[in-house]
Amino acid sequence: MTVSSSVADTKNQPRRETDWRLFMRLASYATRSKRLLIISIVLLVPLAISGAVQPILIGQAISLIRAEPTYEFLRGMPLSAGLNILAVMLMLTITFRLGLQSVQGYLVTKVGQIITTDIRNDLFAHVTSLAVRFFDRTPVGKLMTRLTSDVEALGEVFSSGAIGIVGDLFSILVIAIFMFTMQWQLALMLVLMMIPITALIVYFQYKYRIANYNTREELSDLNAQLQENLTGIGVVQLFRRERFNSELFRVTNQRYIKEIDETIFYDSAVSATLEWIALVAIAAVLWMGGQSLLAGTINFGTLSAFILFAQRLFDPLRQFAEKFTAIQAGFTAVERISDILNEPIEIKDPTSAQKEERRSQQEDRQREENSPLLIASHPDEIAKSQDLESGEIQFDNVWFAYKEDEYVLQNLNFTIKSGEKVALVGPTGAGKSSIIRLLCRLYEPTKGRILINHVDIRDLPQAELRRYIGVIIQDGFLFAGDVKSNISLGENYSIEEIKAAAEKTNVAGLIEQLPQGYDTQLRERGTNLSGGQKQLLAFARAAIRNPTILVLDEATASLDVGTEALIQQALERLMEERTAIIIAHRLSTIRNVDRILVLKRGQLIESGTHDELLQQEGLYASLYKLQMLES
Repeated sequence: MTVSSSVADTKNQPRRETDWRLFMRLASYATRSKRLLIISIVLLVPLAISGAVQPILIGQAISLIRAEPTYEFLRGMPLSAGLNILAVMLMLTITFRLGLQSVQGYLVTKVGQIITTDIRNDLFAHVTSLAVRFFDRTPVGKLMTRLTSDVEALGEVFSSGAIGIVGDLFSILVIAIFMFTMQWQLALMLVLMMIPITALIVYFQYKYRIANYNTREELSDLNAQLQENLTGIGVVQLFRRERFNSELFRVTNQRYIKEIDETIFYDSAVSATLEWIALVAIAAVLWMGGQSLLAGTINFGTLSAFILFAQRLFDPLRQFAEKFTAIQAGFTAVERISDILNEPIEIKDPTSAQKEERRSQQEDRQREENSPLLIASHPDEIAKSQDLESGEIQFDNVWFAYKEDEYVLQNLNFTIKSGEKVALVGPTGAGKSSIIRLLCRLYEPTKGRILINHVDIRDLPQAELRRYIGVIIQDGFLFAGDVKSNISLGENYSIEEIKAAAEKTNVAGLIEQLPQGYDTQLRERGTNLSGGQKQLLAFARAAIRNPTILVLDEATASLDVGTEALIQQALERLMEERTAIIIAHRLSTIRNVDRILVLKRGQLIESGTHDELLQQEGLYASLYKLQMLES
């Protein structure tokens, strides 16, 4: 399924998980800050009680003024003294409540930020562990939206909503208890009025969730288009695509605005409905309470308290309406982020059971074929060995497809001996780069296996495997930072080791010509260097790691003739006593390798030295003669 179709399907589906399940996903992160969370929840009790007591105090003040029955401690007390006591008590509850709200607000926001940080860290770690296949089908702009704005949105679930909702529900419960102790008929009427409003909130919440999910998807599309156009701005301007791409962006932007309008409608509908219901509740209390007042079943102070209770009872729902957008956006973000976190990690380091199972299968297979047991004494032998001189590579019946049943490599069998220099040759799409990606375990073979020193590479930790193999590609990626950090890439190499690697690959002179030498700051993707200079840093990056297997994928294609001659000498030194795999379209550069493997449509069709392949007059001979004619 393509990305566009999957996105379309997602937009047409209702939410797949309930709010409770999404909330429980966040709760697992919240428990990492148990102390702060427990304090925040404990503070809800005095907050709710202090809020419920205030209407009672006001009602008692009114009853005292009207000489109606009041609490025992107020009876027989002068009016001014009683009012002063009630005023002081009211002021204390207000001050106490405001102080607790400030403390709790700070703690809840802090918990929300901790949760946001933890989720962002986990999400980044998970995304960088996913196989390259995932990034082939997922635009970078969409991932950026989920790693940035979606993570920020879900932080609002706690910092603006989650604990607040729990507090609001607790306040409703406490107020209801106080009301029933005072006058159960009015209390029952107010509680029953909350049923239809709750049903409406649930309905609008459901519709808002779908609209908000679609909004986030359209925002992802906008970011994906923006990222693509900024990255390819040179092509956009050279081919005069500004107006055409602007129109594409405008169409996507209009879809985004349409979805935003729908979320605004449902958000406004919730707020408006709550306001009307709250007014109706007060009117109902006045009508029913007035009847009871005339009948003498309640006094004026109790009626006044219930009017305030009606406001206080619906205040939590009003606050929920204010937080509605942030909470629903947060839940949508959790749902979208869960999609990423639920993405399986295709390429994992092996467990002991998996190693032993593959080892057993390999032994059984070799016994059936009556072949010698070419198995390392233990699957970790390469990783643990201090002597990594051997670099034998074996592709055993390897099949590979980027898409199901569309094989780019078919039944590939070959062995590269330790220290052998082998070139991969073939037309575009023959599968040369796919072989390198499989060898580095950026992808897994669909069928078959790849061995290094008779050990299945799936039985090696990925870090050890990739330290064992040095890869130099045509378009090496540079990070923002200085030159020396782009060579060391975060590993603990001294400046002397970095300079030695640069000198070994003949790039030290070019680095020293830069404004600050090894301390020269590089912009993003190394835009302040030429293509050749960026490629030269890739050679030093590989040399400093002293790999046993060296892979050159069109490594000198972006170098000028003079620089290529300079680096060719360094390459010959670098390949000494190493297994080397070379991919080169210029066949004249691989004439002196030990062996050439010729590929066509994912199959190995020819193998031999340069002279042997010319004598065979097959595909290699045709390609070589064609290049000679062109030159």
